[in-house]
Amino acid sequence: MQALLATLLLLIAAMLLDLAFPLPLPRARDAGAVVLSREGTPLRAFADRGGIWRYPIDEKQVSPLYLHALLNYEDRWFWRHGGVNPVALLRAGGQWLRNGQVVSGGSTLTMQVARILDSPANGRRNTRTPWGKLRQLWRALQLEVHLSKHEILRLYLNRAPFGGTIEGVEAASWAYLGKPATRLSHAEAALLAVLPQSPSRLRPDREAERARLARDKVLVRMNHLGVWSPQVVRDARVEPVVARSLQPPQHASLLAQRLRTSNPKSSRIESTIDLDLQRTLEDRVAAYFSDLPERTSAALLVIDNASLEARGYVGSVEFADKARLGHVDMVKAWRSPGSTLKPFLYGLALDDGLIHSESLLVDAPQSFGDYRPGNFDMAFNGPIGAAEALRLSLNVPAVDLLDRVGPSRFAARLANAGIDLKWPNGATPNLAMILGGTGARLEDLVGAYAALNREGVAGRVRYQPGDPRVERRLLSPGAAWIVRDILEANPRPGSIADTFDQRGRPRVAWKTGTSYGFRDAWALGSTRRYTVGVWVGRPDGTPLPGQYGAVTALPLLFEVVDSLPTQRGDGESRPPPRNVEQIDVCWPLGLPPDPHAPQLCRRKLKAWTLDGAVPPTFAERDARLWSAGRERFEVDAISGLRVSAECTKPHERRRAEVARWPALASPWLSIEARQASRLPALSSDCAPDGRDATEELRIEGINDHATLARASNSTTQLRLSLRAIGSEARIRWLLDGRLVGESRGAGNFVHEFSEPGSHTLTALADSGAWSRVEFRLLR
Repeated sequence: MQALLATLLLLIAAMLLDLAFPLPLPRARDAGAVVLSREGTPLRAFADRGGIWRYPIDEKQVSPLYLHALLNYEDRWFWRHGGVNPVALLRAGGQWLRNGQVVSGGSTLTMQVARILDSPANGRRNTRTPWGKLRQLWRALQLEVHLSKHEILRLYLNRAPFGGTIEGVEAASWAYLGKPATRLSHAEAALLAVLPQSPSRLRPDREAERARLARDKVLVRMNHLGVWSPQVVRDARVEPVVARSLQPPQHASLLAQRLRTSNPKSSRIESTIDLDLQRTLEDRVAAYFSDLPERTSAALLVIDNASLEARGYVGSVEFADKARLGHVDMVKAWRSPGSTLKPFLYGLALDDGLIHSESLLVDAPQSFGDYRPGNFDMAFNGPIGAAEALRLSLNVPAVDLLDRVGPSRFAARLANAGIDLKWPNGATPNLAMILGGTGARLEDLVGAYAALNREGVAGRVRYQPGDPRVERRLLSPGAAWIVRDILEANPRPGSIADTFDQRGRPRVAWKTGTSYGFRDAWALGSTRRYTVGVWVGRPDGTPLPGQYGAVTALPLLFEVVDSLPTQRGDGESRPPPRNVEQIDVCWPLGLPPDPHAPQLCRRKLKAWTLDGAVPPTFAERDARLWSAGRERFEVDAISGLRVSAECTKPHERRRAEVARWPALASPWLSIEARQASRLPALSSDCAPDGRDATEELRIEGINDHATLARASNSTTQLRLSLRAIGSEARIRWLLDGRLVGESRGAGNFVHEFSEPGSHTLTALADSGAWSRVEFRLLR
C-alpha cells in the first residue's frame, strides 16, 4: 500500500513538474521555410526568426544510409529505451572518473533533442554541469511521454546543428553537398551523422581533414557493428571530403517570396518550377540585360500549356539589384499591355462572323469620334487583309474592329477568360484599350495566350501542384486555330518563312507590344507545349526611349523558346477544325468569286472562314463616302455610257455593275484598280442620277512633278504653305504614306521638307476625297 502511495505521489509530482516546466516544443511560426522546385530541389530558403536555415523533412525523406549511421553511431537503443539509457550513462560516468575527461557520451538521441529544444535565445545551456545534466534528463523523459519515437527522430532530423546557421540534415546536405538527403552515399551519410557532435570544429567547408577523420570513425564503427560490409567501408573511406561554401539557394526568388506569403504556416512549400529551366532562364536574362540602360528590369514567365503550371518565373533582372528595383515582381505588376490584346479582338470578331482571315480592312487616317489613332511608325498601308493587319499590328484597323465589336463587350469577354484589366479612376472600357490604354498583368496575358494552343480555353497560371485549375473559354476552337495560324505565319525577325532556318523549330504564335511613351515592351508567344511571356521596362514607369517590343523583348522570347524541351511534331502545322475552311475570296467585296460577274473580282486571295460565314467588306460609316460593295446601274448597250431613269433619247439598256473599294483606300490603289471601280460617264441626254456627286480635292501651293530646292544662301529647310481645295472636311496630309499633319477645309498646311529625293504628298479628306502630287527635292 505504501509503495502504491509513493508511486502515486511520484506521478503527481511529475505531472505538476510537467505543468510547471512545459516542454519547449518549436512553434510553427518560429520555423523557417523552404520553397521547392517540382523535383524537390530548394529554390529559396527563408530563415526563421533567429536567422537559422532549415529545410523541414521527415524520416521518409532521408536516405536509409543516414538513418543507419545516425542511430548506430549515436544511439543504438533509440527504439527501445524510454529517453534515458542507464547503461550508457553509467559507462560514460565511469570513463569520466577514470580518465578525468569525457571519453564517450552517454546522451541518447532523445537527450540530444532535449538539449537542442531547451537552448535559450542567447546560446545553448551547459549540460556538462550536474544541474544541466539533470535538466536534460528530465526534458528527455518529457519528450518520451508527450511524443512518439518517430516525432522525436523528426525533431532531430530538422533541428540538429550542422555549423553556422544551418540546422537539420536536409539543409546541411544541400548546403555542403548540393544534393537532397535522399541521395547520400555511405561516406556522405557518415559525415552528416557525426557533424552535429562538434559542428564548428568539423565543418567540412573549413576543416575538411578533421571532418574526414570524424567521418572515418563512424565508418569503422559501422563495420565493427556489421551494419556495412568491409568493402563498402573501404570504398567510402577513399571518397574525399569536398564541401561547397555555405550559400542559401536563390532561384525564382520573387515567386518563392510570393508563395511564402500565401502559405505563412507551411515550412515546406512545393512549386511547379523546373529548376534546370529556371537556372537557364535566369542566366539568359542576366546576360541579355547586362548592357541595357540602368534601372531597366524585365519579367519572364513560362508555362506548360497542358497543365497551366509555371515552369520558369523571373520577376526581375536581379533580385538584389536596388537600382533596377529588383525586389518588385513585374510578373504580377499592372502595366499597359500595348498591342498584346489584338489577337483576342480578331478572334472575337471571327467568332462574331464580322470577318474572315482576309477581310478587307483600311489602314488610313480615320477618326472615331474624338479619337484619332495612328500607327506606331505613323505610316499607313491603305487596303490590307485582316491577317496581315494583325501580323503588322496596325492600329487603325484594330480600333475600327473594336468599334464594331464594342469596347465594353470585349473587356467583359477578356475578364471572363481571366484577363482582368485595370482602369484609371472613373474610366470605362474605350477604344484606346486595344492600343494599351488600360492595365494588364503578364501572368494573365500568358494564361490567355495559352488559349491559342488549348482550343481557345484560357486559364489561370498555377504555381503549386495543388492550385485549382481555373479555365474559361476565350475563343472558339476554330477562331483560336485561325488566329494561331495567322501569328505562326509571321516569320521570326531576320528569317524567311518556309526556309531551312525555320524548319525543325517549334511553330510559335507570337505577338509584340509597346505601350505609349516606350514604358513597356512586350513579347508573347505560344508553341504546342509552352507559352512564354516577356516584359521589359522600368518598374517606376519612366520611359525607355528606343526600346520597344520587337527590338527589346522579342529576341529574348525566341532565345527562351529555343531553350525549351521539344518533341516530335512541335515544328509541324496542325489540321484545322472541321468548321474551319479555306476558300477563295475577292477584293474589294470580300466575298467568294461570282462566276456570273468576274469583273467584280479585282484581287483573289485564300481565306480561312469559320462556320461557313463569309462576311462582306465593312460598309463605311460616313454616308458621304462610297460604300464598299456592288454598285448596280444601267448602261447603253452600244456606247457603254451610263443611263439614268430620265433620258431624252431612247437607249438599248443593259444592266452592269462594278465593285467599289472603300473610299479611304483610294490613294493606295493602282490606276487600273481605281478605273475599274469607277462608274461610266453619264450619257449627255440623261438627267443626273446623283452618283457623281462626290467631292474632288486639288492641292494648291505645289505643282505635280515639280522639282524643288531651297535658296542657295539659305540655312533653313525648304518650307511650303499648301492648301487642299474642294472640301470643308478635315484634311490629313501624308508624305510618302506617313502622316505629317492636318488642316481643315481650305486652311493652310505648313511643312518643312528636308529629305532630298522623290516624294509623294497626299491630301486625304474625311469625306474620302483625295489628291496627290509628286515632286523632287534637290540637295
